[in-house]
Amino acid sequence: MADLTLATSAREAIPDLPVAHRADRTLLALDLGTTTGWALHGADGLITSGTVSFRPGRFDGGGMRYLRFTNWLAELERLSGSIAAIWFEEVRRHAGTDAAHVYGGLMATLTAWAELRGVPYEGVPVGTIKRFATGKGNANKDAMIAAARARGFSPADDNEADAIAILFWALETKGGIQ
Repeated sequence: MADLTLATSAREAIPDLPVAHRADRTLLALDLGTTTGWALHGADGLITSGTVSFRPGRFDGGGMRYLRFTNWLAELERLSGSIAAIWFEEVRRHAGTDAAHVYGGLMATLTAWAELRGVPYEGVPVGTIKRFATGKGNANKDAMIAAARARGFSPADDNEADAIAILFWALETKGGIQ
């Protein structure tokens, strides 16, 4: 946690930093999937993280997971305050067709939700996240969990660990803005 404090105070000294990337804003990082990992940097500087399942119920229609995702985003914003920026893991290749469909639907829902609210969003390539967190662009799930633990977090799984890595990448690289 000490690293975040140092990075935050150094970033606040940069006058031309876009408002959405300032440390006193609510920032959201997501690892999209049926089990979505999330990490949130609140306007107060507190970082929280977790996972949420969008697995369809037995009697759910095809769009229910996306409606639940939309409602979850709205509730997260209601509880944490206005979200200033969102980063998500940008996946270019999936192991299966179903995973690709779920990811695409969640990404479409997320980007539409953000566009309606004027919230900037950006996909971060998988290799970039893994390299930032572990030093290896092809790090496995255990290495990502270990990297999150090294920062003082106890992720439930690799989805949460990935979201934590995305959030720290955004905070420490100013969201890719150079």
